[in-house]
Amino acid sequence: MKSSLAVSLLLVLAGCATDRQVIQQAESTHSELEAAIIKDPAVAGYIQSVGERVVAAAREADARHDGPKKHFEKSEDNSWMFQNGEFHLVNSKTLNAFTTGGSHMYIYSQLMQTCRTEDELAAVMAHEYAHVYSRHVQKGIDRQYASLGASGLVALGGLALGGKEHGEEYAKAGFVSAGLVTQFLGLGYTRHDEAEADEYGFDFYAHAGWDPQHFGDFFQQLIDQGLDKTPEIESDHPSLASRVEAAKARAAALPPEAASWRKPPVADASKFASLKARVAQIGATMKTSEELAKAQTLLSAVPSCVTPVDQPDQKRAQATLVRALQAGPKTK
Repeated sequence: MKSSLAVSLLLVLAGCATDRQVIQQAESTHSELEAAIIKDPAVAGYIQSVGERVVAAAREADARHDGPKKHFEKSEDNSWMFQNGEFHLVNSKTLNAFTTGGSHMYIYSQLMQTCRTEDELAAVMAHEYAHVYSRHVQKGIDRQYASLGASGLVALGGLALGGKEHGEEYAKAGFVSAGLVTQFLGLGYTRHDEAEADEYGFDFYAHAGWDPQHFGDFFQQLIDQGLDKTPEIESDHPSLASRVEAAKARAAALPPEAASWRKPPVADASKFASLKARVAQIGATMKTSEELAKAQTLLSAVPSCVTPVDQPDQKRAQATLVRALQAGPKTK
């Protein structure tokens, strides 16, 4: 974990995260999550194919000079955003998806199982990629380390996951740097970031060929499940209802030629159902190990990108990391 710690120190000292630093940090983080990635060729290939359609549409948006100011900063070269992007399905019971701001986007298996159609899955994936396109992770790191100041330098050290609440599950996780924990706990976005990711995610989704009328379907499904009860003023996220209404307004405002953008799905309804069944089967057979336990803890601790507030499993994992950080390094 020396590389993760070194990158964290660089970001603190620099005071402003560059693309190169964020990409390096993302690669270090990815190594901690690999144990939870579903690598079945059929599943992995499908997720990557959906993602590549999103990226292709984003490349077209970049050529049109369509995007937020942060995307077109003169000091940064955007070409990396359209090269070697990897979309991963991770085995996790948490309802979430996230990106570390580099070339990796993570979709949780629970989220895919919750999606009823490819349209719903593609909408979430387009939203996640829009965070990369808009450099929201870089903005978040700048906010995070500005608030940490000198005390953050003292906190950056190794620590062990553990705690009485979860017993051996976390005790097996082993050592992780405080810098990595800080990264995971700081991956939340502002309400403006989430709304902006919806805006540009919708653009990528529609231009990539999925039905713009269905961009808000996943959020509506969460509303129907009772996950939109938190007043918007108490959340860092826009309410799910406002996100659905914004999606409807954007679909209604599309030009007539938008009908020509439509393409068949990567997987039709039957194939999509088959892939979901395959994911469930694979997930049930992935054996627990020290590496997998650590990855699952970190995945659960990532702040929600799909619901207005973090869910109970996310809060428990976050509390575990905070307790470990406060306790400091432990010996085996």
